[in-house]
Amino acid sequence: MRLACVQLGVEGGAVAANVDGAIDRVRAAAANGADLVVLPELFDVGYFAFETYARAAESVGGDRLARIASVAADADVNVLAGTVVEDLAASAADGIAVPAASGLANTAVLFDREGERQLVYRKHHLFGYGSEETDRMVPGESVPVIDLEGVRIGVTTCYDLRFPEQFREMVDDGVECVLVPSAWPYPRVEHWRTLGRARAIENLAYVAAVNGSGAFGEDALCGRTTVYDPWGTTLASAGEEPTTVTAEVDPERVAAVREEFPALRDRR
Repeated sequence: MRLACVQLGVEGGAVAANVDGAIDRVRAAAANGADLVVLPELFDVGYFAFETYARAAESVGGDRLARIASVAADADVNVLAGTVVEDLAASAADGIAVPAASGLANTAVLFDREGERQLVYRKHHLFGYGSEETDRMVPGESVPVIDLEGVRIGVTTCYDLRFPEQFREMVDDGVECVLVPSAWPYPRVEHWRTLGRARAIENLAYVAAVNGSGAFGEDALCGRTTVYDPWGTTLASAGEEPTTVTAEVDPERVAAVREEFPALRDRR
């Protein structure tokens, strides 16, 4: 599977422009042979645009994600819209299972090549350190893992990288590649590098840590989108500017590494 990780330049609160830019990048990645395109965390509103969350929120079945589904089908590519601000009450009204009757969620949605919704992941660990996410969002409850074109795929979001037990839960469900859409800021660059690699090494799985790019007042995202293989080796990475990072994900490679170094079998 050819993976394209879009390190999008996100403008705080500029929802229409952000979504238009994301769609352009999805089309470009598909034209370059991508099988799966991954967008960063809150690519629609910008993570630090907290005051925009409520008025920008939509159902998982709303118009914004419908546009992403449409481009996935039109470009014949799988897309992780990771993430958007979800209005949980609106999703419930659309018949979509939600963790709470009301509130907002930080939600990633994976669409297949037909534009069909295959996975919905709501961020579990909400960030409270100098952030308003914990005040404005409802945490998710499920950790779905799906088969996508021969690869067992799971999703976490940004701060989830600091909680290895969540990755272990996915490993128990057979995960081979974990997608991590993020809005990781300066100055914690070394944490970003170390945690993504550590999750790959300890789970003997691919980890695609997909960050945004851009400044929001005094806060700035550090970019450095990186794809790690099951040994924790960097397959592809970026600097801080907007770009697209591509890498090949091979489930046979996961099986071979887990056979050669069977640490997962030694768990007690």
